Amino acid sequence: MHGLGDVRLFDRMAPLYDLAMPAANGEALAAGLDHATRPIERLLDVGGGSGRAAAALTGPEITVVDVSLGMLARAREVRGLPAVAGDAGRLPFRDASVDAVTVVDAFHHFPGQEAAIREAARVIAPGGVLVVREFDPAHPLGRALVVAEHAIGMASRFREPRDLAAALDDAGFDPRIVDRGFGYTVVGVRA
Repeated sequence: MHGLGDVRLFDRMAPLYDLAMPAANGEALAAGLDHATRPIERLLDVGGGSGRAAAALTGPEITVVDVSLGMLARAREVRGLPAVAGDAGRLPFRDASVDAVTVVDAFHHFPGQEAAIREAARVIAPGGVLVVREFDPAHPLGRALVVAEHAIGMASRFREPRDLAAALDDAGFDPRIVDRGFGYTVVGVRA
């Protein structure tokens, strides 16, 4: 899910990650999940790291998926969440086996973003949703974040909301830009 350099960095910072990062925006995630036309009973939090985003949600059975073993250990040990080592571009789940996939503050770390979108489309059942919460590189704070992540050696590739929505459309989702700003939410409803 992260470029190899990013994985090593996340493994090293796993013990301090939750202390440095603000809580995930549970309201924005819930608003995105509300676009589903089926009940959300099983959700994958892809690129979910320590389970920070999963902790902001209530209701569905949530499994955290990440390639950083250090972050997954935090999700299991600190938050008690089911956690699976896996790459966003090759999810270890059956076709149409989940109702939703969330990607929170992590999509820019995926080296194969289109593959990750296709995999989400594959594992989400009809009527389910892909909810991506990301940072807008066109926003002033987003421009600063791009510079900062590149300065510390991350291979981040940020996308503007309309570009991400177009990529979801190309993968067969019905895309919607739910909110905008430094942090934005794009939702894709699975046909």
